[in-house]
Amino acid sequence: SLYLPSGSAGPERQASKFRFMEAFFPKLRELRHCGREVVICGDWNIAHREIDLKNWKGNLKNSGFLPEERAWLDQLYARGWVDVYRQLYPQERDAAYTWWSNRGQAYAKNVGWRIDLQVASPAIAARARAASVYKAQKFSDHAPLTVEYAAA
Repeated sequence: SLYLPSGSAGPERQASKFRFMEAFFPKLRELRHCGREVVICGDWNIAHREIDLKNWKGNLKNSGFLPEERAWLDQLYARGWVDVYRQLYPQERDAAYTWWSNRGQAYAKNVGWRIDLQVASPAIAARARAASVYKAQKFSDHAPLTVEYAAA
């Protein structure tokens, strides 16, 4: 599981997030080539594409949607990792959100971000059959992403 730090608390936290991303990349490379199938689930704190958050234009300069963060995910996916939800649902928008601000009734209005991901090695990603965001009960400002995988 992963918690990629948030940089939204200020420049020092954003710098810490970038340091984590830089340090984490070699570990991701190691995992990708370890000979096992891997799924990394958690709060990645980055919305990859415009489709992954409701108000993308208003967040172009905010942590979680910065060009450098999105380019980092581009590099990750170019190296063979797969965003499992996006593989299954390439055009889904509103049902994909997993996080909502506690401000301005974001949850009630579904003004969300898709930042909780399951990122997998290709063979296990190919076994994904369905995914959903569980919203029947609210636990926090995040909602769980579940993915169903076919047996090996």
